[in-house]
Amino acid sequence: MSKPFVAILIGADSDLPVMEAAFGVLDKFDIPFEVKVSSAHHSPDSTRDYVSDADQRGCAAFICASGVATHLAVAVSAATLRPVIGVPIDVSAGDLNTLLPTVQTPGGFPVATVATGKVGAQNAAYLAAQILACVDTDLHQKLVDERRANAEAVVARDVQLQKDLQSRRSR
Repeated sequence: MSKPFVAILIGADSDLPVMEAAFGVLDKFDIPFEVKVSSAHHSPDSTRDYVSDADQRGCAAFICASGVATHLAVAVSAATLRPVIGVPIDVSAGDLNTLLPTVQTPGGFPVATVATGKVGAQNAAYLAAQILACVDTDLHQKLVDERRANAEAVVARDVQLQKDLQSRRSR
């Protein structure tokens, strides 16, 4: 059996600059992934065919993002029982067209929704990694180690800040 992978579906190639933030996270944890441009509206049959094929080939989770009317995530959720993570590309002031279709899915077709933009893309990749880590102890340990390193870095920055502040006060 091949190694589980994450499938990233984007509504248009213009979504790629945002979603590239997910690539680095998945690469860091040696998680294989595929990226496909697909549309819930313009190519619903090929979207469904890809999801079905990815399921059969060992896809562990789907990440879906599109910049306009993001029905892609719910369309993917309707075609699989694997976890689906939605990334709203951009939520401009007063424009919720990328957010609402991702968070307001019909009962029985869940989509986990993360933050918007590049942070959302990163968090989607982390969430996919955490899903895979449920059955991969090595990956789980990598995630634990990264969290620990991040916490230690924050403590180190605070120690330096306290030294800098003390130095200012003693002048």
